[in-house]
Amino acid sequence: MKINTILSIFAPRDVKFHSMLAEAAEIVNKSAELLHELFSSTDNEKIHELCRLIKAEESKGDVVTRKIFKSLNETFITPFDREDITSLTDTLDDVVDIINRVAQKVMLFSPETLPQSTFEMAVVIKKAGAEIQAAVKELYNLKKSDKQIRIHLKEIKSLEEEADRIYERGTSSLFRSGIQTIELIKLKEIIQEMEKAANRMNGVGKILKTVVVKYS
Repeated sequence: MKINTILSIFAPRDVKFHSMLAEAAEIVNKSAELLHELFSSTDNEKIHELCRLIKAEESKGDVVTRKIFKSLNETFITPFDREDITSLTDTLDDVVDIINRVAQKVMLFSPETLPQSTFEMAVVIKKAGAEIQAAVKELYNLKKSDKQIRIHLKEIKSLEEEADRIYERGTSSLFRSGIQTIELIKLKEIIQEMEKAANRMNGVGKILKTVVVKYS
């Protein structure tokens, strides 16, 4: 009998890392969807409500993150390397934190108008959120789903590259727009945070790729 098989007999069986990671990924996706709604709205009251909802998702994400780390400390056998679980959990949490920062800056700065580039970036973030949720969900059946996960990861990478192009084009457009300096600073900070969110989402993809290479 293999050592891992023997050890697994004594390992806690009530810890479900797959479901907890799926919950964290669901929060990423929900936050990204809410952000897309925010940048699609022109109603200040609705924007404030969406910012509140994103903040609520961020708080939920913190709870899930703590739950995963607590379970890691209490579990001897994990479905894949605890370092990968730690990195994946941290990065998923980072994505939600950044999305929340975007929302809070929109509410705090109250920009006069939001350029088209911010809406385009929100679309990319929403799409990436859906891909992340789908990829993390497939971890439950990694050996059979590795090809499908790779498709999701390729799309996440493609979306991050699209976000970079939107950021460059959007930033350049801002500097050519002739808007007041204070508005320029506000909008630049907002789109900069959005680009960080897309980059961090690609970070999730890189960690998932590591897991796929190790265990598929």
